[in-house]
Amino acid sequence: MNDSRRWVALVAVALATFMTYLDNNVVNVALPSIQRELGLTIAGLEWVVSGYILVFAGLLLVGGRIADVFGVQRAFYLGLGIFTLASVAAGLAGGQETLIAARAVQGLGAALLAPASLAMLTALFPDPRERGMAVGIWGGVGALALAVGPFTGGYLSEHAHWGWIFLINAPIGAVTAALALWSVRLPAGARRGSWRRLDPAGLAASSVALFALTFALIEGAGRGWTSAAILGAFAVAALAAAAFALIERRVADPVIDLSPFRDRVFGGGLLTMGLWSFGVFGIYFFTALYLQNALGFTPTEAGAAFVPMAVLMAVVAVLSSRITALLGAAVTVATGMALMAVAVGAISTVGAGDGYTDLLPWFLLFGLGGGLLIPLTDLVLGALPPARAGVASGTLNVSREVFGLLGITVLGAILNSRQDGHVRDGLPPLAAFLEAYQSTLIVAAAIVALGVPVSLYALRGIRPAATAQPAEEPAPALEPVAS
Repeated sequence: MNDSRRWVALVAVALATFMTYLDNNVVNVALPSIQRELGLTIAGLEWVVSGYILVFAGLLLVGGRIADVFGVQRAFYLGLGIFTLASVAAGLAGGQETLIAARAVQGLGAALLAPASLAMLTALFPDPRERGMAVGIWGGVGALALAVGPFTGGYLSEHAHWGWIFLINAPIGAVTAALALWSVRLPAGARRGSWRRLDPAGLAASSVALFALTFALIEGAGRGWTSAAILGAFAVAALAAAAFALIERRVADPVIDLSPFRDRVFGGGLLTMGLWSFGVFGIYFFTALYLQNALGFTPTEAGAAFVPMAVLMAVVAVLSSRITALLGAAVTVATGMALMAVAVGAISTVGAGDGYTDLLPWFLLFGLGGGLLIPLTDLVLGALPPARAGVASGTLNVSREVFGLLGITVLGAILNSRQDGHVRDGLPPLAAFLEAYQSTLIVAAAIVALGVPVSLYALRGIRPAATAQPAEEPAPALEPVAS
């Protein structure tokens, strides 16, 4: 493939990832505007957010397997088309049911698009050194989306119609499709997939497990962790996960070969990625509340507050492959986790009398640490052969989504419990929230810090050039593109 066009293809992949990341967090600050205009119930408001996450997380392994069996680019275009059209439907929705349904279809598109986008990097950049740089750029764009999401949602909900938080995906999707169609061809001799190769029983079991677990994490706080619905969901998740493990040991062509989970790089890398997600989701979600509730920021100001952190994270992400080449993977990733843990702990010391300038140094430290985590994506992908790149990226996304939900759920439960206790002790609601918020961040910092020893053990001795593994079957070459 023409070398310059590969880098244009990277832009398309990065834009696709940007869209799915954006929709993970663009809605939160716009919810009051949506509720006012559409007259949403509280339950409906929750499902505008949850419907997307539930379908996205539940079908990630399905999306990854479809990419492996039928080709990453077929899955990419299908997911991009579904996601873009569903975004338009969400932006034009005139009622609660239409909006929730459109958000669920967005989740379906994202579940196809996210694994295929990341797997495409493996096909486009087979050389480990080039792939490290490509993953760094991809990660930098993803980091920017984490900040652009809240800022975009806040600005558009204040100054334009809330529907534009979804409609903005239409031009991005069109540009992404045009760039991809120009720069990338389907692999020569691409595999003609068979539905039997998909392992339907394994995919069904994995999807039930992920749907049930995601539902329990999303709904647990509202319905009560000991309620029949939540305990039943956890039980279904456990039974489905056990069935999935049993099925995968018996089928000839499993969704996931479970043996790599015993590999310290793959298994340890996924755990480290999960701990990273726990911290990222937690700080974005709860600090956004803190900025608005305790410091009086508008939604736009609260969204903009994260921009310097994300910009620094993006810059470091692009440079991360060079840093890893100098320090080694273990030291680079462990340093990133340590910096994030310190930053989260330090943010807990910022009180109601302080301002944004007191938070900014710790936000920047958090961004620096987050950027150093980007090579972890390449390491986890490199632990599996290219023929399994779709499922590898799907598994990576599952780790990120589930641990991110755990971060919001666990920290939310701790925060709510402590806030209620402080109110019972006579503190005003705002002071009670601030006290609970600060103590909750200490817990978050301790959990993120667990990633330091995990990454030092899992990634010891690994350098970027060592991440490439021999494939179970040759990766198909890309067709040449006429100049």
